[in-house]
Amino acid sequence: MNAVRINLSVNEPVISQEQFIPDHIFLYVTKGAVECYDGNKTYTFKAGEYCIARKNRLARYRSLNIGSEFEKIIFCFEEGFLRSFQNKHKSERTDFYSANTFIKINATKRIPEFIRSLEIYREGSGKLEDAFEDLKYEEILIILLNNQPELAGIFFDYGSPEKINLEAFMNRHFKFNVRLERFASLTGRSLSAFKRDFKTIFNDTPSHWLINKRLQEAYFMIERNNKKASDIYLDLGFEDLSHFSFAFKKLFGIRPTELAAQIKKRN
Repeated sequence: MNAVRINLSVNEPVISQEQFIPDHIFLYVTKGAVECYDGNKTYTFKAGEYCIARKNRLARYRSLNIGSEFEKIIFCFEEGFLRSFQNKHKSERTDFYSANTFIKINATKRIPEFIRSLEIYREGSGKLEDAFEDLKYEEILIILLNNQPELAGIFFDYGSPEKINLEAFMNRHFKFNVRLERFASLTGRSLSAFKRDFKTIFNDTPSHWLINKRLQEAYFMIERNNKKASDIYLDLGFEDLSHFSFAFKKLFGIRPTELAAQIKKRN
């Protein structure tokens, strides 16, 4: 567990290969602004704003401050810590009904004051000193639960993802660059069951369907929205621009740059 302050250069990629949230996260933006996307909704958090990002979700993050500094503080709540906290404080799990991946926290002066209190404990590495780490994790969790008791329904839910509608999930999340095992787990299936159900629903293999779906979306974005290949390939789950261009030409018989040039000439 670490409370980490991270400075992001605007020139660095902000999309990781594995866009998966393994633990509940408390996020506090200290400078700049960040845009978060979960396949369904886009959320924006500015300096001084904070939220909970829920575990077992897919998400993508992007700094919105071109040419200026972006900085955030995050607390990652591992299950072991949460179970220990719940047992110590005799906390009861509550019902929580929101389907959102990012949960905005009700404004309270205690949270900014808590963030300021971290400064005197900070090391040069950007993490809390070990002696104070658990204390500060416990403190922020107490603040959050006192401020919004219903958050206990998030933090103290230790269940695995249940079996859900695979077709709807994949059509919302096909842009995320995660392993098939992750897609299977998030839809409440073993890998073999995921592949079997996928074949029944889409009449295709997951890998082939994902590539084609992403490329079809790319074609639409270039043709209708005048997007450049270099601006969209990461957002569509491709790790390498040259691989994206090669796959695009293999499917459509034309490179994305050539398509863009044709459209520009046509207009």
